[in-house]
Amino acid sequence: MKIVLIGIQGSGKSTQGNLLSKKLKVPYLSTGHILRDLSKEKTRLGRYIKETINAGVLVPDSRIIPIVNDYLERKEYANGYILDGFPRTLAQAKVFNGSVEAVIYLNVSDKEALWRLSYREEDGQEDREDATLLAIRKRIELFHKHTKPVLAHYKRKKMLIEINGEQSIEKIHAEIMRKLKKMQ
Repeated sequence: MKIVLIGIQGSGKSTQGNLLSKKLKVPYLSTGHILRDLSKEKTRLGRYIKETINAGVLVPDSRIIPIVNDYLERKEYANGYILDGFPRTLAQAKVFNGSVEAVIYLNVSDKEALWRLSYREEDGQEDREDATLLAIRKRIELFHKHTKPVLAHYKRKKMLIEINGEQSIEKIHAEIMRKLKKMQ
């Protein structure tokens, strides 16, 4: 199964992505992890990505689309995947050549996301340079501006599963599984 997870930073995408990966026996792929790995490389692309994500802005479509497509062409993703963080713009959704079967939107308020992320930071779980409050607020703003049209796009295609992301991890997972079964 090929699933896309969408939600603002702090909505629980990685938690649910990993749970779905185990349950559905398909790999979980986070574009955030891919970009952070690339940003550590001492290359022109690595430096560019590091500066871009540290500023809290989206990596342009012209750069991110080929990166994601290259990853999804790897043999481990041939039988499906759980993709987190892509597509983030309507242009990405329209040219994304992965055959997506379902798009799960973890709907969480900005206030809840900021609370979760600040809790993560206090716990020492979030020590990345791109986790500053300013960068996080900028990404939440970008989510509302660029990603809401992506949700409408997938809703029109009857592929969108909207989940209240402010429930317990177990309830969210159970609701996702129930709604995925209805789609099949």
